[in-house]
Amino acid sequence: MTRKLNRREFLGISLLGLTRKSGREIVGGFVHDSAALGHRLRDGVRFAAPQRTEKIPIVIVGGGIAGLSAAWRLQKRRAEFVVLEMEDGTGGNARSGRNETTAFPWAAHYVPVPGPRATLVRELFEELGVLESGTWNERYLCQAPQERLFLHGRWQEGLEPQVGPTRRDRDQFARFDARVEAARATRQFTIPMALGARPSPLDGKSMADWLREEGLDSPWLRWSVDYGCRDDYGARAEATSAWAGLHYFASRERQEIGPLTWPEGNGWITDRLLERVGGAVRTSQMAYRITRKGRYWSVVTPDREWQADAVIFAAPSFLASRVIENGPATPDFEYSPWLTANVWLDRWPQERGLPPAWDNVLFDSPALGYVVATHQSLRTFIPRTVWTYYWALDRGTPRENRTWLLAQDWQTLRDRVLADLSRAHPDVRDCATRVDICRMGHAMIRPTPGFLTSAARRQLTAASDRLFYAHSDLSGISIFEEAQYRGVTAADAAFRAISGLG
Repeated sequence: MTRKLNRREFLGISLLGLTRKSGREIVGGFVHDSAALGHRLRDGVRFAAPQRTEKIPIVIVGGGIAGLSAAWRLQKRRAEFVVLEMEDGTGGNARSGRNETTAFPWAAHYVPVPGPRATLVRELFEELGVLESGTWNERYLCQAPQERLFLHGRWQEGLEPQVGPTRRDRDQFARFDARVEAARATRQFTIPMALGARPSPLDGKSMADWLREEGLDSPWLRWSVDYGCRDDYGARAEATSAWAGLHYFASRERQEIGPLTWPEGNGWITDRLLERVGGAVRTSQMAYRITRKGRYWSVVTPDREWQADAVIFAAPSFLASRVIENGPATPDFEYSPWLTANVWLDRWPQERGLPPAWDNVLFDSPALGYVVATHQSLRTFIPRTVWTYYWALDRGTPRENRTWLLAQDWQTLRDRVLADLSRAHPDVRDCATRVDICRMGHAMIRPTPGFLTSAARRQLTAASDRLFYAHSDLSGISIFEEAQYRGVTAADAAFRAISGLG
């Protein structure tokens, strides 16, 4: 069970920002704040009848990576389609921004170097020049130093704690690594997950329970496993299925040379996809009603009705019951709320120990740390930078955390972010000029125990009547590779259906 926040923890979150303030003004605000727009669907708000009708073979609902990947595939097949995106920009969790110093991510910021089975990702990266004649372009491989951890008042290299763990703790790390290697050898833990996943008793228990059954009770190991679950799922080990918890570690190559990253994170991929399919994208177009009308699907937005032979629903699956006539409910789908903040710095804060890395994690922080947008720059002198700070609200229930997040004003959240960073950088307030914050109430799917065999997931993955679901939440893993796989396979199925090939 997910533990609820008690009153002291709620107050702690709210008051943590009340620390020393600098005399300088730090401006900013909320960005991509689309909760009110999405809540119109939740609340059943009535929309005006559309004034135009347009026919098109395929409508893609959702302009995140899944929707854009579906469009990329369909364009290769020379199919006619349109992409409808509710917000005023595309990319979903792969959005990005830019200032006069650098581009920076708003959410997803890297892709692990794809293994040989991730053929769709490799195909795209070959097209984009990331993979050239079987060799990864060094321009896009993360430069050293890649990771560091703030622990005991200083930075250390890597994310596995070096000072503090005893020999017993080290033995448990070694035992855990052996369990991961055994899981990897089963070939059930793949990316994309659909290539290897099958029913498993591991999905019936939490990752925390599995650790206890294995006698792995080291607090240092538990922190590392918790961090992994929070990083990919926005949930702690106690709220993550053991199958998904092991997938985080066992699905990755034993020795990675990456990851692949860009100043704007996965927004770089979004921009490259838009260069190819942007002409078919319609932003600020909320598809608020999808119904079957005889031989075609009716997809209604505020300004027109699209009549399509097939629909690819690449929006989050929990919206299906609110948008699609007789759409399936998703009671097993639980989504983690997140906050990301981009902190503009006109000079670098003081350091304790190691120099800045690409990924910088504060031990035992409620957040996940920050990445440095200028890390990939080849310039020898970088006077200004942007740090992208990630906070998965993983304590308490997602509903409670969404309510709390939307109730906070920008100043409170800004101070919360800066207070956490000041643990490692006491002068960060004297260096920051702007803090912009993005609140995502349903940022990523949580693979809770039982998700792999969820009846709702099985129903959604079984396409019917030329309606195809394509969001990464069907995998239970909100990463680029899963979104691309779901989008491309849905596009292939839709194309076959309208072409009479299947």
